[in-house]
This record gives sequence, structure tokens and C-alpha cells, in this order.
Amino acid sequence: MASAYYAATRKNVPDAKHVFDRFHIVKLMNEKLTRLRRELQNEADKTGRKVLMGLRWLLWKFRGDLDDSKNERSRLMDALGLNPSLAIACYLKEDLAQI
Repeated sequence: MASAYYAATRKNVPDAKHVFDRFHIVKLMNEKLTRLRRELQNEADKTGRKVLMGLRWLLWKFRGDLDDSKNERSRLMDALGLNPSLAIACYLKEDLAQI
């Protein structure tokens, strides 16, 4: 997925189809999600920080794996309600992982 490989492929094999593997796409999404979560936590007030505590692991979990006995679904929804960009990234990550 590096730009050098992409450019070399375009130059040397212009008719080749570009295929990106699932692992690297999910890895990039998780990195972006982590960066966004950190920015949100740094900007949050004391109330927002309390909501965001432990959010990293909840963001990485699939919706179907959230444990309702630990109130994980509710905690995740509260955190996602703080920032629409975080919610979009979280759901996009899950959709991409299922490809």
C-alpha cells in the first residue's frame, strides 16, 4: 500500500489491478481510530474524560462482542455520542473488517 510500490506497479504493469489486503486496511483504520480517540480525549473536559476512560478497547471490539453485563454497549454509545467523527470511524472500521 506504500506509494512507492503503487507508483512502480503503475509504471511497470499499467494494466494490473490493485488489490489491498484486509489486514493492512484494518490496521490503518485502527491507527486512525486511535489517533482520533487521543485527540478527543485531550480536548475533553473532566466529564468527557470520564466517559472516554477505557474506550480504546471498546472501539476495537466488534459490536456483537460487547458485554452487556459490563455495560460496554452503553459506555461505547455514550462515548460515540460525544463526537460524530469518532462514531463514523468506529462503524467504518467494523464494516471494513467484515470484507
